[in-house]
Amino acid sequence: MTVEPFPQWLRPPPGGFVAEDLDRLPDLPPHTELIDGSLVFVSPQAKFHMQVINLLAFTLHPLAPAHLRIRREMTVTLGRDQRPEPDIIAVHADRDGGPELTTYQADDVVLAVEVVSAESRTRDRERKPQLYARAGITHYWRVENVDGRPVVYVYELDPATKAYALTGIHHERLRLSVPFEIDIDLAEIDRM
Repeated sequence: MTVEPFPQWLRPPPGGFVAEDLDRLPDLPPHTELIDGSLVFVSPQAKFHMQVINLLAFTLHPLAPAHLRIRREMTVTLGRDQRPEPDIIAVHADRDGGPELTTYQADDVVLAVEVVSAESRTRDRERKPQLYARAGITHYWRVENVDGRPVVYVYELDPATKAYALTGIHHERLRLSVPFEIDIDLAEIDRM
């Protein structure tokens, strides 16, 4: 087996990579994120991960009010060296941008959803919620795989502490009134 030479573009510049680098660097793998100035490459997607993203995207789209849009796997620029890619976001329709848009800004986003994978567990449970909360994204959901079934942990931003507070854990059905009226049968994952 031959080892390819280390591409020079992968070497971080002094101070780390910045959000705009994701649009400039050549040959980046799909779904590359920027967390704390470092590039994060994702592992191949597991079937559960894909099924949950599809379930949520397909069911949230018709439920979303006219002033919101549901998007999947788009980056959100949270700061100079922070550009994560939530699995699903709800964004303000009037800030949805044109077809060439490559990233949303934090104040465009109402909801960020992360489906936890084995390789992203710490980022999805700890680092990303910290970043989303500091950026002022009001709603955050973390979806865990519990025996092949999705369990959705729902958080809302506490404006006094600027941190997320857990508002519910949903096993069979996800019923919420914020950020809009939502009723999703989580067992529908079996049909995805």
